Amino acid sequence: MCGIVGYAGARPALTIVLDGLHRLEYRGYDSAGVAVVGDGQLLIEKRAGKLANLEKALAEWSTTPGGISHGTTGIGHTRWATHGGPTDRNAHPHLSRDNGIAVIHNGIIENFAKLRVELEAAGVEFCSDTDTECVAHLLCEESMALGDQYPPAERLAEAMRRVCRRLDGAFTLLAVDARAPGAVVGARRNSPLVVGRGTGENYLASDVAAFIEHTRDAVELGQDQVVLITPDSVQITDFDGNPATGKDFHIDWDASAAEKGGYDYFMLKEIAEQPQAVADTLRGRLSASGEIQLDEVRLSDQDLRDVDKVFIVACGTAYHAGLVAKYAIEHWTRIPCEVELASEFRYRDPVLDRSTLVVAISQSGETMDTLMALRHAKEQKARVLAICNTNGSTIPRESDAVLYTHAGPEIAVASTKAFLTQLVACYLVGLHLAQVRGIKYADEVAAVVEQLQAMPSKVDSVLETMEPVRALARSLADSRSVLFIGRHVGYPVALEGALKLKELAYMHAEGFAAGELKHGPIALVDQDTPVVCVVPSPAGRGVLHDKIVSNIQEVRARGARTIVIAEEGDQAVVPYANDLVYVPRTPTLLAPLVTTVPLQVLACEIAAARGHDVDQPRNLAKSVTVE
Repeated sequence: MCGIVGYAGARPALTIVLDGLHRLEYRGYDSAGVAVVGDGQLLIEKRAGKLANLEKALAEWSTTPGGISHGTTGIGHTRWATHGGPTDRNAHPHLSRDNGIAVIHNGIIENFAKLRVELEAAGVEFCSDTDTECVAHLLCEESMALGDQYPPAERLAEAMRRVCRRLDGAFTLLAVDARAPGAVVGARRNSPLVVGRGTGENYLASDVAAFIEHTRDAVELGQDQVVLITPDSVQITDFDGNPATGKDFHIDWDASAAEKGGYDYFMLKEIAEQPQAVADTLRGRLSASGEIQLDEVRLSDQDLRDVDKVFIVACGTAYHAGLVAKYAIEHWTRIPCEVELASEFRYRDPVLDRSTLVVAISQSGETMDTLMALRHAKEQKARVLAICNTNGSTIPRESDAVLYTHAGPEIAVASTKAFLTQLVACYLVGLHLAQVRGIKYADEVAAVVEQLQAMPSKVDSVLETMEPVRALARSLADSRSVLFIGRHVGYPVALEGALKLKELAYMHAEGFAAGELKHGPIALVDQDTPVVCVVPSPAGRGVLHDKIVSNIQEVRARGARTIVIAEEGDQAVVPYANDLVYVPRTPTLLAPLVTTVPLQVLACEIAAARGHDVDQPRNLAKSVTVE
């Protein structure tokens, strides 16, 4: 969740660190702070609230000769509160008791209470309610114990290794020491940390977006690794001090991809990018011989032929993508497929074995609930395939096969293009399984891929007709509640539409399988209740189409305002729709790629009309790296 930036070079660190923190604002945060090493001093500033509060406090420093703006080594942090409220005193960085070491932290130190008791018994006085402060004091303790047997920078790195061996939980840590100018030390366990390699300068960050303006050469740290960066070197070891290597990669998108590009919100930009994102996810997936190609495969075809059950594990929007995938996978492969909330998966003791394929879906590749579900699956000897948007992140690294969505950076907290590209990736996984198992021939797979390749233009045509949806959204801004109904693949679309409205507009919104209305939810419908109805194609699922038309009549008879998402040319719904939104004709299983888009626009516009921050909804973060 938190944003982390570190810099060691020759330029003023403060400017680079603050710029990096601005680029990480999308992750969600409630306080921010920086620490800069300069002239043998360690200068810190931190404030609750947005970065503007921090920058206001820093204004005094920037005009002071020799002040914080002149140091060339620094770290910065945007915090999402876990231990201790979002206050100035709990904001990061945290200082050691001698004020010589500053630490920032993403994640949770699970054994911090025990460590705090030990430190307090040794006379340490704490200045915050956080788990992070323990690390600062422990680093000081270990650094003092090491004495002069290491040069200052290497001493800080060795102290970090010793401290990490004492910590339980998930963490990314960065530290600077006033006695080690030109050095930043980082460590990671179950939480992302990436190195940016420059010329005469190096960077550390929780996301490459923080340093993309300066370099595209990056190194993803592995599990339980410590890194020491100086302006001219990057040294990586494991927690025991053994030399180690990260995973080198090149960032293939530029800084402009993380800018708004003239849109009022990142979310609007990302909705508009969906045709290109879908095309990018599909690019190069079909070989000349008609075979689906994944990005990384450490499974044999025989391994996949042995699969007799599929579990999909994911959270939030990714979970809804999995619900759609269930229909496609079971239809194309005839393998039973279950979709599980990752946060519940390992606690219900699922039945897994070597013949089970677990598909883990995560935009960031660092979603802690999904990562823990993946690890449980691996412990049970199941095979794992990851669908992810972030190259080199933890979930892909720990999986047996990977399909990257290539959606580019998604800055807005509420996922849009990530959802559509996850859907496409799920379809490709289903087709790959069907092909490997001999259920679909290459020409049949190619026919479905051809249908998928037509989807970017169809999504684009939906986007061109959204002005009436925006007007509709503004008319709904004062509604107390909105209901969403659908059948077949329209049901997960209804769930996703309701989730978007909850995330962005802070309204009561619920999605239901339309057939369940009469089993309880119809009691919620009264005069003028908006009910969004996702209607299946009359050609692809005629019986279902007739059923949902009946459901629309049921809610309309009770005074509902019916908002109908239907296929072009569907005249049967016209008499029962107060508001009608047409989408292009699309094969039934692929329909969510077009029916979801109006619901994204609807939620975004309602939130804007209600005066909310569309890109950073309250209480939410982009990457959820704690359970």
